[in-house]
Amino acid sequence: MFSSLFTVSFLAALASVVSIGFGPAAVNLRTAGNYAILANSGVSTVPPSVITSFRQVAVSPIAATGLTGFSLTVDSTGQFSTSNQVTGALFAASYAAPTPAILTAAIGDMGTAFTDATGRVNPNFVNLASGAIGGLVLFPGLYKWGTGVTIGSDVTISGGPTDTWIFQVAGTLTVAAAKKIVLSGGALASNVVWVVSGAVSAGAASHLEGVILSKTSITLQTGTTANSRLLAQTFVALQKATVTN
Repeated sequence: MFSSLFTVSFLAALASVVSIGFGPAAVNLRTAGNYAILANSGVSTVPPSVITSFRQVAVSPIAATGLTGFSLTVDSTGQFSTSNQVTGALFAASYAAPTPAILTAAIGDMGTAFTDATGRVNPNFVNLASGAIGGLVLFPGLYKWGTGVTIGSDVTISGGPTDTWIFQVAGTLTVAAAKKIVLSGGALASNVVWVVSGAVSAGAASHLEGVILSKTSITLQTGTTANSRLLAQTFVALQKATVTN
């Protein structure tokens, strides 16, 4: 009996240890996390892009003219629009209340999340591979590069479902054509944050994983797929791309 109780207690303790994630504290997106794509100055698409997330697409403080290529249909309420390229709704600062106030808060939360992620200190890895990280396996942790990062061959993010990653990139993030960011071991895209001070560019037929917080722009070229949230402080450009969330 004692042995059985000991075994149960040991397994319970082990389970609690296993459930503890490795890596930095998660970045709180707050209301910015309600959006698959959020940008200040515009979101454009070269049809047919496909946004299958049930989270929204939004621009602010720019008006709905900043949503280009979507063939928008404005809802009868005037608060949002729809598009056959988007599963969900599209919002802009020019739509009827309460949309403008909601978007102002979301844009502010995006900026707060960017500041939080870029401000994390004591990185586990500094200037890994001089920024040329293609072919590497990236374990949970805080990564920091003082320059740009390039992915010239597939890169693997390996860890469990409670592990976290923050990639601080002072320059640009460039993914080569047909190259992929791959998750393994149960790692979740929602626990991966790329915080990039420069532009983000994904080459044709490439694949992205994780939340992208860009100080400038995010461009997904033809055939790119992304299991991501794309949050940009300038614009997001999709070229026959697919975004899931």
